[in-house]
Formats: sequence, structure tokens, C-alpha cells
Amino acid sequence: MNTIAKFTGAALIASCTALSVQADDKFSTQVDATGTISLPKDFRATMSHLGSWFVPSGEASGFHDVYLDSDAVTAFRKTGKFPDGAVMVKELRHANVGNYTTGAGVNHAGDIKQTFVMVKDSTNRFAGKNPAWGDGWGWALFKPDSAGKSVVTDYRVDCLGCHAPAKAKDWIYTEGYPTLSAK
Repeated sequence: MNTIAKFTGAALIASCTALSVQADDKFSTQVDATGTISLPKDFRATMSHLGSWFVPSGEASGFHDVYLDSDAVTAFRKTGKFPDGAVMVKELRHANVGNYTTGAGVNHAGDIKQTFVMVKDSTNRFAGKNPAWGDGWGWALFKPDSAGKSVVTDYRVDCLGCHAPAKAKDWIYTEGYPTLSAK
């Protein structure tokens, strides 16, 4: 009887361990075991558009269209926080200008300049293990010529400079995203 109890206990522990590993594997389909972030395929069709920014000049000029997975939008509306594993994509496109029946000098989105991906990591599972992770997020930047690999080498250097003014809002400029509001 004692052997059966020990075997049952060992099996239960093994099952729980397997489930916790499996649950962690489901953290995000855009992140591998080492914390490498991939660019979501077809995100314009599969994610919710949060909002857009237009930057008229400078290094970051162009159209910034931001997307978030739909489950994360629902969770944010309920809690005011991005859930663990939430994937956010910001696509930056060149601005083209043309004259149209709606007016002269009309700006519209052109070719892709670069695409940013952030993955919420509320447990900091990759912080200290992968330099693209920290401060509750995984950070990635994909350039058109980077062959689908992020060019971020250290999020503190490559990413935080732009996000520092939004630190109090979990590093995200939420005021530009009307979709996050239930209104």
C-alpha cells in the first residue's frame, strides 16, 4: 500500500510539473524557449488595430499603426493592464503625399520602414537571460532587410529611449489607442 501511495504521489508531482511546463510553453506563440521574439504572421488581419500615430518629420517620421491581440484588448478593458503574453505590434510606414479629390498634400501610408513587437512578460521570465527582455516586456525590432530576425541587441539601449516618457503607463502610450477604451 505504501508503495502505491508513493507511486501515486510521484505521478501526481510529475503531472503537475508537466502541466506547469506546458502552461509556460503557451506563454506566447511569438516567443521561443530562449526568448527570441518572432514577427506575427498576417497580424493586420488577425489582431485588433489599437490606433495610429502620424509623425510628420524626423527619424521616426511616417505612419505608426499599432495592433494588439484581441484577447489582450478584452483583458485591458477589464483590468487596465496588459495581460501576461499580450503581443503588441507597431508597424512604421513611410508617408507618401499626393493630391486627391479630398485635398492637396494628402498623406497616406507607403512602404514599411520597420516593425516593432512587444510581448508582455509580467513574471520577467527572460529578464537577465536575454538582453531583449526586461521591465515587464520583451522588445523586438524587425527591419525589411533583417530576414525576419529582430535587430534589438539590448532593450535598454535600443528601445527604452523612446518609451521612457510612458514608463508610468507600463511603457505604452495608451492615450493614442482608443480601442483600449470600452467607450
